[in-house]
Amino acid sequence: MTQKGNILDLQDVFRRFSFDNICRFSFGLDPGCLQLMLSISDFNKAFDLASKLSAERAMAAWPLIWKLKRALNLVLKKNLKQAIKIVDLLAEEMIKNRRKMGFSTQKDLLSRFMGTIDDDQYLRDIVISFLLAGRDMVASGLTSFFWLLAQHPEVEKAIRDESDRVMGPVGQSDGTFVRKGTRVTYHPYAMGRMEWVWSPDHLKFKPERWLQSGVFTPVSPFKYPVFQAELRVCLGKEMALVAMKNVAISLIRRFDIQVVTPSRTQAFVQSTALCERRSSGGD
Repeated sequence: MTQKGNILDLQDVFRRFSFDNICRFSFGLDPGCLQLMLSISDFNKAFDLASKLSAERAMAAWPLIWKLKRALNLVLKKNLKQAIKIVDLLAEEMIKNRRKMGFSTQKDLLSRFMGTIDDDQYLRDIVISFLLAGRDMVASGLTSFFWLLAQHPEVEKAIRDESDRVMGPVGQSDGTFVRKGTRVTYHPYAMGRMEWVWSPDHLKFKPERWLQSGVFTPVSPFKYPVFQAELRVCLGKEMALVAMKNVAISLIRRFDIQVVTPSRTQAFVQSTALCERRSSGGD
């Protein structure tokens, strides 16, 4: 909420920012979504729908359950098909435009891939993978971070004081045998709230738990697998962290961010990257 009493939907801003950011970094294009007077594009809506339905498919206990659900619900099948078509068309258009503009002298990631890969379908999948990881991950992380920060002003003050001081005012496998063909899944959100993993204060917002003698000390990625681990580690991890840190410190140093209705219970929406925090009162 601003000094004039206006309410700003930070989740929407973060989604727009992360989409612009990943497009500029990965494809050398700026879609301009951060201009708040622009409505969310059809692509963003299609991307959200495709992500939601894909996540629901992954959450089905058995593949047969999803197949039956899809067969009985023709509207769901049609909507998913249309959403995927829109996403594919945008990705293919990005590749065509880059090819017309020339890619041999460009420094973006897509151009580098195009210099070594001559398979448009494979390139399309690369584009979609970067969009998925770069947009949802940063937006969801920042949304959850500021929602928690608004409930703990003492943490916000500590971050601001430390930034003023520094910058000036303004795991391993346990040997469990897994049979071939076994479906393995895990839930980082649930793992982050298990007492036997994190100790009795597991539900407490406690940023200092990551510090040892004032130095950031990460735990095993198998204990805190938000970016996967080892060979499966997220390729966009470092980029996502840099983006979130820069946005977070820039806003904290300039604004006191408050939640309009702090007592309202927060709900989560499934996506293929991670759960996005949203108000239970509606989208």
